[in-house]
Amino acid sequence: MGLGMLMVWSASTPYAQRQFKDPYFFVKRHAVFLTISLGLGVLFSRLRISVYRKLAWLALFLAVVLVMLTFTPLGYGVGGNRNWLNLGGSSSMWRLQPAEFAKLALVVWGAAVLATKRDLLHEVKHVLVPFVLFACGLIGLVVLQKDLGTAIILATLMLGMLWCVGAQFRVIGSLIALFSAGTAAMVIFEPSRMARILGFLDPTADPTGINHQPIRAIYGLATGGWLGVGLGSSRQKWGALSEAHTDFVLAIIGEELGLLGTLCVFALFITLAWGGFRIAMRSSTFFGRLVAAGVTLWLTMQALINILVVLQWAPVLGVPLPFVSYGGSATLANVLAIAALVACARDEPEALAWSQQRARSATPRRHFSTVLPGRRRP
Repeated sequence: MGLGMLMVWSASTPYAQRQFKDPYFFVKRHAVFLTISLGLGVLFSRLRISVYRKLAWLALFLAVVLVMLTFTPLGYGVGGNRNWLNLGGSSSMWRLQPAEFAKLALVVWGAAVLATKRDLLHEVKHVLVPFVLFACGLIGLVVLQKDLGTAIILATLMLGMLWCVGAQFRVIGSLIALFSAGTAAMVIFEPSRMARILGFLDPTADPTGINHQPIRAIYGLATGGWLGVGLGSSRQKWGALSEAHTDFVLAIIGEELGLLGTLCVFALFITLAWGGFRIAMRSSTFFGRLVAAGVTLWLTMQALINILVVLQWAPVLGVPLPFVSYGGSATLANVLAIAALVACARDEPEALAWSQQRARSATPRRHFSTVLPGRRRP
């Protein structure tokens, strides 16, 4: 998150000055979002993992309601996707992207449902109802927002959680075939999506149109070399790469901090993945294991998709880089996900034993005194 704050400041200054006459417009907003997120993150990390389980259905309900509100006058579109809520009237400060919170809701709710049905998951009907049925409904709402990138992440997250609980391969395979057919249909019947696929298949085509951002991202990575051109010295952020502080922030990292800085970002996400799956293996409850696995799958998978897009190894999907890209809703959702992961870590047997030992050592000892004539001796 510290690296994200630094790169949002560096990548957004030209665009912020041009659009808002304030080079620090985006970094100031990002600082506000990050402060709020960290405060709530600390609070939620102190909750017991059992509290998350009790709030699972409420989290799903709120996520569905928020996503549905995007189809009311409160919702508005960005880049053809109607996936935002404007909660501040004419002000753009308080805008919310409900689909980001739908990812966390799916993890917590899905873990609660699958943990409850743990002994019945060998039967297909107990896998399909209610987990797959409700999850597909939530994914369908996101698809109606025309946010294909988030829908793909939600679908992959659902499949990953089914794999973690040992669901039958025929169920997972059928769902993969269904989602693949649906994705293909949405691409074929949507000209803008089809253009992205064709641009991905021919990376040199239309360099000022559909391939403008990917080509400029590669220019940035190539210019950076081993050690980069220096922090703040990017050339691509000066109008060529309009999404420099959001989806393509990794290209600015590669340009300014070089291959070494890019590899450091990769190392941070690898460390996060290792720590997350380690917690998932050691959690004392099945629910905690699923929450930890779901959060880790979500964050690492989203990071991988963003990295592949910037490297032109995948078509543009509009997926931000967790903790690094600018975005208030994504930052808050990501921090809350880490808070849930920390709560799972605190529920490990070793962590519980350490907490109990620490509590015993912190208990004040009782002092006894004997009263003798003329003085008090401890």
